Amino acid sequence: MKTVKDLEIELNGKPISLYTLFNKNGVSVDITNYGAKIIRLMVPDKNGKFDDVVLSFDTLEEVVEKEIYFGAICGRVANRIKDGKFTLDGVDYQLPVNNGTNSLHGGVHGFNEKVWTVKSVAQQELVLELFAADGEEGYPGNLTVTATYILSDENEVKIHYEATTDKPTIVGLTNHSYFNLKGAGNGTIKNHLLQINADFYTVLDESFALSGEIRPVAETPFDFRQPTVVGERIDDEVYVPGWGIDNNWCLRKPQLGDCTLAGTVYEPISGRKMEVLTTQPGMQIYTGNWVDKVTGKEGKIYDRQDAICLETQGFPNSANIAHFPSPVLRPGQKYDEWCVYKFSVE
Repeated sequence: MKTVKDLEIELNGKPISLYTLFNKNGVSVDITNYGAKIIRLMVPDKNGKFDDVVLSFDTLEEVVEKEIYFGAICGRVANRIKDGKFTLDGVDYQLPVNNGTNSLHGGVHGFNEKVWTVKSVAQQELVLELFAADGEEGYPGNLTVTATYILSDENEVKIHYEATTDKPTIVGLTNHSYFNLKGAGNGTIKNHLLQINADFYTVLDESFALSGEIRPVAETPFDFRQPTVVGERIDDEVYVPGWGIDNNWCLRKPQLGDCTLAGTVYEPISGRKMEVLTTQPGMQIYTGNWVDKVTGKEGKIYDRQDAICLETQGFPNSANIAHFPSPVLRPGQKYDEWCVYKFSVE
C-alpha cells in the first residue's frame, strides 16, 4: 500500500511533500506543507504500543482532495465571522460566506488549502511560511505567516505561530487536528475524559456565530472543570443532539498571553493523556460533527463523534465584538502565539 511517505506531488506548480519529525522516545509526527497539516502522530500507550492518534489519509492526493481541515492550520482567521463582515478603522470588509451565513476558517480557500514554503527542516523542527496577499479572501494587508512545528523529547508537539502585516488587518490562527487517543479510526471518542480550564464559555447565536455574551459554566453542561466522560455530555440539548459539541471556552489565565494549561483529554483503555497548553485566550471543542463515513488511513472509516478537536484560538467573531480579545494586527506589531499538545500515559 502506498503511504504519504512514498509520494511527492505538485499543486499549481508548487511541490507538496511530507516531513517526519521524531524524538529520542520513538514519537513521530508527519507534516505536509499543504495546509501545514499534521498527517500522522505516533505516540505510545501505557503498554508501550504506538498508535497513530490523528485522522487523515494515506496519500497526499487524498489530503488535497478530501476533508479539507484534517490537521490543518486555519486562517487568516479561524472559526466563524458573522455574516462574513467586519469593520476596521472605519473601513467595511466583506469576506466570502462559506458556512451558512458566515465566513468560516478564512473563507473559501483558507490557509488550509495553501502550499506553504518550507523554510527549514531538521530532525525535531519544521519551519513553514505563507504569504497572503492584500485582498485575498477579502482580508486587508499583505500578511507573512510563519508556523514552526517542534517535537520535543518531552513528547510535546509545539506549534509557534508568527505573523506580520503591512497594513491593519485581523489574524487568528489555529490547528485543526482531529484526535482519537485510542487510535485514528478506532471508534468513538465518547469514552474519552475531557477537562477544560475555563470558568466561562461564549454563547452562540442562531447562525452559530458568537453573540458576544459570556456565561459561567457552573451548573451547566459546559462545566468541564473536572475530568468528564465526553459521552455524558456530547448529546446534551445545549449542543446539537446526535451531532456533538462545537463551542468556544474562555480559558482561565493569570495574565493574557501566558502559555498555560488549557485542558486535557484522557483515554482510559490506552492510558494515553494529552495536555493542551496555549498562549491564546480561547479553545474550541469540536467532536467531528460533520465527519460522515469518511474513508481514512488504512481504509478505516471515520464517522461523526469519532474524533475530538481542541482548537486553541482567539475568540470567534472577535472582529465584531469590542469586549473580546482583539484580533487586530497592525504594521510594526507581531502576531506571536503558541499551542502545545503534550502526550503522556497514566
